[in-house]
Amino acid sequence: MGFLRARHDEAPVLGCDPADLAEVEQIVVRSGTSFGKGMRILPPERRYGMYAVYAFCRLVDDVADDEGEPDDKCRRLEDWRARIARLYAGEACDGIDRVLMATIRRFDLRQQDFNDVIDGMEMDARGPVVAPDEATFDLYCDRVASAVGRLSVRVFGDASTHADLVAYHLGRALQITNILRDVAEDARLGRLYLPRELLERFGITPEPAAVVHAPRLEQVGRILAGRAHDHFRAAGRAMRLCDRTAMRPARVMGATYAAILAAQERQGWGTPEKRVSLSRPRKVLVALRALVA
Repeated sequence: MGFLRARHDEAPVLGCDPADLAEVEQIVVRSGTSFGKGMRILPPERRYGMYAVYAFCRLVDDVADDEGEPDDKCRRLEDWRARIARLYAGEACDGIDRVLMATIRRFDLRQQDFNDVIDGMEMDARGPVVAPDEATFDLYCDRVASAVGRLSVRVFGDASTHADLVAYHLGRALQITNILRDVAEDARLGRLYLPRELLERFGITPEPAAVVHAPRLEQVGRILAGRAHDHFRAAGRAMRLCDRTAMRPARVMGATYAAILAAQERQGWGTPEKRVSLSRPRKVLVALRALVA
């Protein structure tokens, strides 16, 4: 952290104290995700702005995934809603607050998008989501993924209606991809995000334990994969109407997840407990191709 501290002392990022920036960055590092590495393509203000958005998402997601009682988790999420409201009123209590408030002001982030993310976490916090209807499935994808996208595209550098359209479609594409490769893992946690109507269409009992080895899970997977591809294509069309530099991270995320979806389709859904992933060299190649496309 010494190198980071010295660099920040020379030119404070987002006008924030280096210790506050380091606190936010550590949330990203501790998550063990490749997100932090992916954001290195951004200049410092945007990079730390995305770290702040990620930290918020990570912390509210941790509340939803906690083993506590639903009522307690929902109260803690309401505390987060109040905390976001205070940031918009200019009140910050700790380092995370201060960096997040600076990010909100610098990139003109909308309070409703933060509240939408909290609403999505609340859907999980109230109890395992099990075979939602199609409308609820789409609402869930919007709240937990597209709302994050609406925050992200502004930090990336494009606040246009076309950028919001990228968030709408890319968020859904990414979330559907995650759902399709996590069927078995979600089932172990008593969760089932696949739409009830699709399951019933193929004679699959809409219960987590019944889905993992259902013979016709393959058909459900193929249909949802087709939807994800439609969203990837729509996101790509919208990106072409956006600021090209601002959309670089979105292009990388889209290309990476499209490659994961393609790998899942090659494997099929006969063994959903075998989680699909990309090798590091493959991820690098996909990212480079997306950046020069």
